[in-house]
Amino acid sequence: MNLEYFIAKRLIKGGGHKNSISAPIIKIAISAIALGLVMMLIAIATGVGLQHKIREKIAAFNGHVQIYNYDNNNSEVSVNPVSIHQDFYPEFKSIDGINHVQAVAAKGGIIRTESTFEGIIAKGVGKDFNWEPFKEFLVQGRLPNYSEKRNEEVLISSYLANRLGFEVGTEFWAFFLKDDVDDIPNQIKFSIVGIYDSGFQDFDANYLFADLRHIQRMNGWSADQVGSFEVFIDDFDKIREMSRAIYGVTLSTLDSQSIADKYFTIFEWLSLFDFNIAIIIGIMIIVGGINMITALLVLILERTQMIGILKALGCSNWSIRKLFLYNAVYLIAIGLFWGNLIGLGLLWLQDTFGLVSLDPASYYVSQAPVYIQPMHIVVLNIGVLVLCSLMLLLPSYIITKISPARSIKFE
Repeated sequence: MNLEYFIAKRLIKGGGHKNSISAPIIKIAISAIALGLVMMLIAIATGVGLQHKIREKIAAFNGHVQIYNYDNNNSEVSVNPVSIHQDFYPEFKSIDGINHVQAVAAKGGIIRTESTFEGIIAKGVGKDFNWEPFKEFLVQGRLPNYSEKRNEEVLISSYLANRLGFEVGTEFWAFFLKDDVDDIPNQIKFSIVGIYDSGFQDFDANYLFADLRHIQRMNGWSADQVGSFEVFIDDFDKIREMSRAIYGVTLSTLDSQSIADKYFTIFEWLSLFDFNIAIIIGIMIIVGGINMITALLVLILERTQMIGILKALGCSNWSIRKLFLYNAVYLIAIGLFWGNLIGLGLLWLQDTFGLVSLDPASYYVSQAPVYIQPMHIVVLNIGVLVLCSLMLLLPSYIITKISPARSIKFE
């Protein structure tokens, strides 16, 4: 083993010498491995990052699972109220993996100014509402405070604010139709305390956040009646399983739906990213492996005389093959080192400075998000190393066909 290691070391030095034939081929092979790993890291980090970011934004506006009255028929506005006196509210103790439940209600309305008007969905929220995601979305002002008495503070999107010419501190009238369209609409004078921008235009163009008690008053509901409940879970990968479990423990008069089902087309689109990532990884491994095969074959050709001498000295074919395989694995490791260094560096720059921007109308985010875990990096590096090494076993078989007598004469 010591002799093999010594010879392999000499092989590496000889193959990397600037005057050797294989030197440029080896550099190309190392570069291919490094570039391939960079592309794979970027594909995984941005693809998974986009999935996580969009999931988080949809959950911020809807929760992960919604519980509502069957008669609401999946309407965006609350029609028939649900009592807050439920076994799962305010804490869902019967199912593990649920971290928060909040009561909400929604009502359609119109904001009218002297020059224009916009249709809105006023989402009524209370003191139990999870404002944490909106701290990231907040661009001006502050978040409303509904923990005390009913007030007219609202959080409006920058999309609506720009279209209506509003800013923090602006007071405006909002109109909400009653069940009988002949009746005079409800009118409320709201005051903007904060402006948010989620980058998700489907929501930003519609949602305004107001005190839940306004919705209850306009609908003629009592203080213990709400439109629906929004449930937040710990593990999004189990969302459909959790949705079925929630449905199973709630009353027969209530229905539940996960955001993966409610926004089916968006999540189907997101699932395509997994396929795209797998394709990119596969192509990059094949390209890197082919370059390493080329480098190995050139290295074997360049060392034909040495192979003949080793065979003449009694070395077995497998022992000689291992020398070249050790060399190839070492070169792959060099490529992985530089690939990790460059790839993770680029991802850090993107995460810190947001160098690559995206169109929010198409991707629901304004810049390419980055999300990668240490396990992703470890598995990717081991996978590339193992697969590329296995691809070298077949071309290394050519060593067994080299004749000692002819190879020693080889020029």
